[in-house]
Amino acid sequence: MVKPPKDPEGFARQAEEYYARALRAKLEPNHKGEYVVLDVESGDYEVDSDEMAALDRARAKHPDRLFYILRVGYRASVYIGARAGEGLP
Repeated sequence: MVKPPKDPEGFARQAEEYYARALRAKLEPNHKGEYVVLDVESGDYEVDSDEMAALDRARAKHPDRLFYILRVGYRASVYIGARAGEGLP
């Protein structure tokens, strides 16, 4: 069973910093909009347009690890709610 991090904000910050430092320039030219599943502890990652496929491959390599998911080229991996200027049904 994967345990939650003791410091979730620190975990997220570490993942975001690693992505910015080591992966952004490498992935953004050819993978914009795809998902990165990052093992913060080892630096291993999986990229796929299907976030669950990437997560399944990451879990196969590191079944007891906690992963951080990012969307290449975006500030958030998913958006919830209406966009500005769009009405709700």
